Amino acid sequence: MMTSTPSPLIHTLTADGIQLSFGERPVLSNIYLQCRTGRITGLLGRNGAGKTTLMRIIYGDLPCEGRSVRIDNIHLPLPYAQPDKIRYMPQFNFIPGHLTPERICRDFNLDFQGLENAFPEFHPFRRQPLRDLSTGQRRMINIYIISRSRSQFVMLDEPFTLLSPIQIEKVKTILEEEKQNKGILITDHLHEHIWSVSDEVYTLAEGRTRLTSPPAPNPSHGCFR
Repeated sequence: MMTSTPSPLIHTLTADGIQLSFGERPVLSNIYLQCRTGRITGLLGRNGAGKTTLMRIIYGDLPCEGRSVRIDNIHLPLPYAQPDKIRYMPQFNFIPGHLTPERICRDFNLDFQGLENAFPEFHPFRRQPLRDLSTGQRRMINIYIISRSRSQFVMLDEPFTLLSPIQIEKVKTILEEEKQNKGILITDHLHEHIWSVSDEVYTLAEGRTRLTSPPAPNPSHGCFR
């Protein structure tokens, strides 16, 4: 008698009711965004639209006038204090430069061998401080650590910036693997990479979010003959 494998339990991160103004100028209003485990959710918008601001509000380290962030309809008053629920990678390299890749993996309960398997170029730098690595190499470690962390949801702000095309493709592979274990919310000004890796995409414009369809192929690019 054959037995079927049970489907993994799906968790949902929901952010809504977010209100933020700078003086008299409204920045975010009527925000609604949902991210589910097993999927990658993209967030697009012009520079200055508030994408980073929205992520920081969801993470809980930026105050605002109104905010509701829930996982499976359970309110998270301080998401940043629950790394098993949600983690956030900012635009900048946040890991101190005196730490080594081996130590960083250990601090995040990850095996350095996994990092080395994904990026063999880190083998000589196992015990080198991050400050000795290039900006792109440091960025890859930041991305790897947060993406692989044992958390239900991760948010990645500008992960593809500063990376080479080869590095970008490696990061995409990691994200595709990791979405089996968590939900991923991702934003980047390199829109083509967001479209290629995301299962759904929200656009943030004029302080509001909306689900967006992918752009139609451009025949002039040789897609049709």
